[in-house]
Amino acid sequence: MDNLDIVRLEYAVDGLRHNLKSVKKNVNELINREEESKMREQKRDPILWALAIIGVIAAVAAIAYGVYRYFTPDYFEDYDDDYDDRFDDDFFDDEEEEPKNTKED
Repeated sequence: MDNLDIVRLEYAVDGLRHNLKSVKKNVNELINREEESKMREQKRDPILWALAIIGVIAAVAAIAYGVYRYFTPDYFEDYDDDYDDRFDDDFFDDEEEEPKNTKED
Protein backbone atom coordinates (compact mmCIF):
# COMPACT_ATOMS: atom_id res chain seq x y z
CA MET A 1 0.00 0.00 0.00
CA ASP A 2 2.86 2.32 0.56
CA ASN A 3 3.84 2.00 -3.02
CA LEU A 4 0.30 2.72 -4.22
CA ASP A 5 0.05 5.88 -2.11
CA ILE A 6 3.33 7.18 -3.49
CA VAL A 7 2.12 6.69 -7.06
CA ARG A 8 -1.12 8.52 -6.27
CA LEU A 9 0.82 11.32 -4.65
CA GLU A 10 3.09 11.59 -7.72
CA TYR A 11 0.00 11.83 -9.99
CA ALA A 12 -1.49 14.44 -7.71
CA VAL A 13 1.75 16.46 -7.68
CA ASP A 14 1.99 16.24 -11.49
CA GLY A 15 -1.63 17.41 -11.75
CA LEU A 16 -0.90 20.32 -9.42
CA ARG A 17 2.21 21.25 -11.45
CA HIS A 18 0.13 21.18 -14.63
CA ASN A 19 -2.56 23.32 -13.00
CA LEU A 20 0.05 25.76 -11.67
CA LYS A 21 1.56 26.08 -15.15
CA SER A 22 -1.83 26.84 -16.70
CA VAL A 23 -2.64 29.33 -13.94
CA LYS A 24 0.76 30.98 -14.40
CA LYS A 25 0.17 31.13 -18.16
CA ASN A 26 -3.29 32.74 -17.67
CA VAL A 27 -1.91 35.28 -15.19
CA ASN A 28 0.87 36.23 -17.62
CA GLU A 29 -1.71 36.66 -20.41
CA LEU A 30 -3.80 38.93 -18.21
CA ILE A 31 -0.76 41.01 -17.28
CA ASN A 32 0.19 41.34 -20.95
CA ARG A 33 -3.36 42.37 -21.85
CA GLU A 34 -3.36 45.04 -19.15
CA GLU A 35 -0.01 46.37 -20.35
CA GLU A 36 -1.25 46.48 -23.96
CA SER A 37 -4.45 48.25 -22.95
CA LYS A 38 -2.46 50.83 -20.97
CA MET A 39 -0.25 51.42 -24.00
CA ARG A 40 -3.31 51.84 -26.22
CA GLU A 41 -4.87 54.29 -23.78
CA GLN A 42 -1.66 56.29 -23.65
CA LYS A 43 -1.66 56.48 -27.46
CA ARG A 44 -5.31 57.57 -27.54
CA ASP A 45 -5.02 60.26 -24.90
CA PRO A 46 -3.39 62.95 -27.09
CA ILE A 47 -5.81 62.23 -29.93
CA LEU A 48 -8.81 62.49 -27.61
CA TRP A 49 -7.52 65.74 -26.13
CA ALA A 50 -6.99 67.23 -29.59
CA LEU A 51 -10.49 66.23 -30.71
CA ALA A 52 -12.01 67.58 -27.50
CA ILE A 53 -10.25 70.93 -27.93
CA ILE A 54 -11.37 71.17 -31.57
CA GLY A 55 -14.94 70.34 -30.52
CA VAL A 56 -14.95 73.01 -27.81
CA ILE A 57 -13.59 75.62 -30.22
CA ALA A 58 -16.22 74.72 -32.82
CA ALA A 59 -19.02 74.92 -30.23
CA VAL A 60 -17.85 78.33 -28.98
CA ALA A 61 -17.57 79.61 -32.56
CA ALA A 62 -21.09 78.39 -33.39
CA ILE A 63 -22.53 80.04 -30.30
CA ALA A 64 -20.70 83.30 -31.04
CA TYR A 65 -21.97 83.29 -34.63
CA GLY A 66 -25.53 82.64 -33.47
CA VAL A 67 -25.38 85.51 -30.97
CA TYR A 68 -23.88 87.80 -33.64
CA ARG A 69 -26.65 86.95 -36.13
CA TYR A 70 -29.31 87.47 -33.47
CA PHE A 71 -28.12 90.90 -32.38
CA THR A 72 -27.03 92.30 -35.77
CA PRO A 73 -29.88 94.17 -37.49
CA ASP A 74 -30.77 93.08 -40.99
CA TYR A 75 -30.07 96.13 -43.12
CA PHE A 76 -30.85 94.33 -46.36
CA GLU A 77 -34.58 94.18 -45.54
CA ASP A 78 -34.71 97.97 -45.22
CA TYR A 79 -32.78 98.40 -48.46
CA ASP A 80 -35.01 95.95 -50.27
CA ASP A 81 -38.22 97.67 -49.10
CA ASP A 82 -37.06 101.12 -50.23
CA TYR A 83 -36.31 100.19 -53.82
CA ASP A 84 -38.96 97.61 -54.62
CA ASP A 85 -41.71 100.19 -55.21
CA ARG A 86 -39.71 102.27 -57.68
CA PHE A 87 -38.98 99.47 -60.09
CA ASP A 88 -42.32 97.67 -60.06
CA ASP A 89 -44.04 100.39 -62.11
CA ASP A 90 -41.36 100.42 -64.81
CA PHE A 91 -41.80 96.76 -65.62
CA PHE A 92 -45.54 97.06 -66.06
CA ASP A 93 -45.26 100.09 -68.36
CA ASP A 94 -43.14 98.13 -70.82
CA GLU A 95 -45.70 95.35 -71.10
CA GLU A 96 -48.59 97.70 -71.91
CA GLU A 97 -46.90 99.28 -74.92
CA GLU A 98 -47.33 97.42 -78.17
CA PRO A 99 -44.35 97.02 -80.44
CA LYS A 100 -44.43 99.18 -83.54
CA ASN A 101 -44.09 97.61 -86.93
CA THR A 102 -41.47 99.37 -89.01
CA LYS A 103 -42.16 97.33 -92.11
CA GLU A 104 -44.66 98.68 -94.54
CA ASP A 105 -46.38 96.18 -96.77
